[in-house]
Amino acid sequence: MSQAVLQIRKMSGHPGPVPGANVERAEQVCKLIDTTTCIGCKACEVACLEWNGYPFTDTTFDNTYQTMPETTWKYWNLIKFNEHEREDGTLMLLMRKDQCMHCADPGCLAACPADGAIVQYANGIVDFQQEHCIGCQYCVTGCPFNIPKFNPETKKVFKCTLCSDRVAVGLEPACIKACPTGCLHFGTKDDMKDLAETRSKQLRDHFGFEKAGVYDPPGVGGTGVIYVLHDATNPEAYGGLPKDPHVPWVVRLWKGPAKWIGNFAMLFGVLGVTLHYLRFGPKVVHDKDSKQGEAKKGITDLDAPVQMDTGGNIGRVWTRVLHYHYNCDKSFQNCKDEEQFYLANGYGLWQWQHYKNGPQVKSALHGVDAVDVCTLARRHAHQ
Repeated sequence: MSQAVLQIRKMSGHPGPVPGANVERAEQVCKLIDTTTCIGCKACEVACLEWNGYPFTDTTFDNTYQTMPETTWKYWNLIKFNEHEREDGTLMLLMRKDQCMHCADPGCLAACPADGAIVQYANGIVDFQQEHCIGCQYCVTGCPFNIPKFNPETKKVFKCTLCSDRVAVGLEPACIKACPTGCLHFGTKDDMKDLAETRSKQLRDHFGFEKAGVYDPPGVGGTGVIYVLHDATNPEAYGGLPKDPHVPWVVRLWKGPAKWIGNFAMLFGVLGVTLHYLRFGPKVVHDKDSKQGEAKKGITDLDAPVQMDTGGNIGRVWTRVLHYHYNCDKSFQNCKDEEQFYLANGYGLWQWQHYKNGPQVKSALHGVDAVDVCTLARRHAHQ
């Protein structure tokens, strides 16, 4: 959802600087999720559906308490349930709210080629603009958290917006408003980091969770959604949360060196063609090349002088022969009739034989075997 009151800092697929970027100061907002106080009530799931206007969807049972295996294009917020066996053999139910992480360095935005389809506001929220989405799904491959989901009917991609429309008017996201245990918090990034560190220290000092810590991965520049985990060294136990997420190297290569190399290659190509034209001029097709090219098409175009010995008088005749791959039978009964036609027009039999077998004619044809000699004789007879 595009929010006019939120200043855009980054924009996908935009060839130049973002209009109005960095003209407004904005605090980086952040959502804190304390997994140690989550009770899995799913009130946040219901609030998300209601606020964004999506209907309740059918649930699936997979031997867990999860509503469905993963988020979908119309289900942006999902509580993941995971049974974890501790070192002492006891089981522990780990619950984590799964949604867009709103990375400071978003891989979805980097991968998207559509101008303005994905934007990052000055407050850090990453939002999708479906009216500009072209449905290429590059954002799906660019996200290390597997968050963007494709709608096969509208050919658009959707994800959590961190309720950018509510935040724009000073409200907290709907999921945080609905949480009954204080598991979810919303504020500036600095305040949420301080609160998360305080809670982590409390877990280490008083509850025996020596590995408790804050999940704010630096591989994507930090995130706008951070977690307090019982064991920060093993985030994979919380429903596949990646330990060290990064924007895929293919996206970095494509949007970085490969992009500039391609631009330079096109520039040098245009420059090379221009210099060649200025230095050598336009390409001229030589007669020999044109004859061979037309012979392949079934039409032989010959402009060659033929020397004829007519009893001591040498005449230069420029003969243009168009050959349509027909034999003598299509215009005459046979080559004998062609010979008679040739003789009837005042040419001697020795001239007919000269044109039929003479070296001058072979030289004029430039080795094009497909030319009908009868046609050559007939054309000369009409001249």
